Amino acid sequence: MMPSPDANLLSTELPPPHRLGDFLHALRDRLRPESFDLPPGVRRRTPGLRREEAALLCGISPTWYTWIEQGRSTAISADTLVAIARGLRLSRAERAYLFDLAARADPAPGLDPESDPDQLACLVNVIRSAAYVLDRHWDAVAWNPAAADLFSSWLKCVPAIPENGESGVGEPHNLLRYVFLHPEAATFIVDWEERARRLVAEYRADSAACRNDPVNLALEDELSTQSPAFKLAWHSQQVLAREGGLRSFQHPLHGRCNYRQFTLRVALHADLKLVVLVDVASG
Repeated sequence: MMPSPDANLLSTELPPPHRLGDFLHALRDRLRPESFDLPPGVRRRTPGLRREEAALLCGISPTWYTWIEQGRSTAISADTLVAIARGLRLSRAERAYLFDLAARADPAPGLDPESDPDQLACLVNVIRSAAYVLDRHWDAVAWNPAAADLFSSWLKCVPAIPENGESGVGEPHNLLRYVFLHPEAATFIVDWEERARRLVAEYRADSAACRNDPVNLALEDELSTQSPAFKLAWHSQQVLAREGGLRSFQHPLHGRCNYRQFTLRVALHADLKLVVLVDVASG
C-alpha cells in the first residue's frame, strides 16, 4: 500500500523531487551489499545496491522506492523517510539532509554520540549573563549561577555535581510547568498573561516534529487539566517562532529586571536550545 501524504510539511514550496531522487541514487551507488550482509552477486552493473535491495532494507515496496528515486511523487511521509534513514544507515548529517530535501520535519533527529547535553554545563558557566539549556520537552537541563539567581523559584535545586560549586545541572525543571503551575510565576513574569500565551504558541511550533511523543502528550494533558490559561492558549492553535526580544521580570530581591533574550539551537544536538538573557536595564 502506498503511504498517504504526511501533513507535517515544512513548507508549501517543495524542492524539486529529482533532488531527493538524485541523493538516494548516489547513496545507493556508494553502499556495498556486503556491508548489509547481502551477497555481492556476479551480474551487477555497478558495485552498489540494487533498488530492490534498498527497498528491502528500508521495508518499503520496490515500486514505491523506485517512484521516490525517480522523483515521481512528493507524497513521502515522515515514517517512510525514517525507514529509509534506518534501512540505509544514514549518518546524522545525511538523515537531516534527507528530511530537508523532502521538506519534512524529522520526528526524532539523529543525535551525535559526542553531544552529551551535560557537557553544555561548561558552556553556560562561561557566560556571564543568565543562560540555560532546554531539551525537547522544555525541561531545563543546564543553567549557570546567574540564571539560578534570576529564576530562583524555577531552577533552585541541588546540583548534580555539588562539589564543584559551579555546575547548574540537576533534576530537570519544566519551563511550562513553572509558568502555568508555580504560584509565583504570574507576579514574577512581567505581563504574564501575554508572555504565557506566546510561550504556548512557541511550544506548539517547537514540538510539532515530536507531536506524538508520549512525554509531550502527558505534559500537554497535565497542563490542560490543571491550568485553564494553558488549556485556552493550547486550544487557540496559535503558532509562533521562539524568537528573542525584551523579557522583563519582577525579582523579589533585585526589583524590575529587563533582558534581551537570544535563543540558539545547539548544532550537535538538535533537540537542545541555549537561551541567553542579556541585561539591558534595570528599573
